Amino acid sequence: MRALLWLLLAASVLANVFISTFAGWTGAQQIVGSVSTGAVLLGSAAGLWLTRPRTEG
Repeated sequence: MRALLWLLLAASVLANVFISTFAGWTGAQQIVGSVSTGAVLLGSAAGLWLTRPRTEG
């Protein structure tokens, strides 16, 4: 499960960089793409945080 979350995190960062710099999207396309990849990034980061190993002591 954590491996999938790490994969989603990395893929969303790469997709956001691609959309921001290389895709040539403008206006609404760029906004929707950035919001979508941002939502995946935040979701996977939250999932990783919630499934982190707990240390007691």
